[in-house]
Amino acid sequence: MIDSLQPSPDSSTTIDLTQQRQFLLDLLCQLAYKEGDFVLSSGQRSFYYINGKQVTLHPQGALAIGRLLLSSLPLDTAGVAGLTLGADPIVSAVSVVSALENRPIPALIIRKEAKGHGTMAYIEGPSLPPGAKVVVLEDVVTTGQSALKAVERLKDAGYSVEQVMALVDRQQGGAELYESTGLKFQTLFTIQELQQRYKQLQA
Repeated sequence: MIDSLQPSPDSSTTIDLTQQRQFLLDLLCQLAYKEGDFVLSSGQRSFYYINGKQVTLHPQGALAIGRLLLSSLPLDTAGVAGLTLGADPIVSAVSVVSALENRPIPALIIRKEAKGHGTMAYIEGPSLPPGAKVVVLEDVVTTGQSALKAVERLKDAGYSVEQVMALVDRQQGGAELYESTGLKFQTLFTIQELQQRYKQLQA
């Protein structure tokens, strides 16, 4: 079962976070969501495409993402991480906002291939203690393979990973993949929410 990333009802910032969520949804519809004939990175064809970087690299978009995801991270989160390139601005946004909120959480970036020089590392960012709890972040989840690769790299490095968070779930197998591997999955928006709002804004 996927949990929607909603602000806690007893939070003093609930109203503000609800407004931030609506703002982010509208921004995704206006800048990232397109309809047409597309081939996805998975090789699947689709009548729509979501270019998350149009929003994750947008100044107000990044701020909203950072605040919303940070508010839903477990209190014992020691780091946030994601597979380059899609997750890079997301983990950075969460880390920067965490510092502003006096809850500093380092960001880690997972390379698709090991660095060809120096430390030959797969993971870029501060070194965390063995067993540190790291949450994997993603922009758009389709099959779920990208985030799962990040999870595997982090576990190989000795970190504990129990959760994946995403901006949008296309609901094409990602949630089921995470569940089958024992990972908790939370998403800000489902594709249905995005498409419904897109139609409203087009009307």
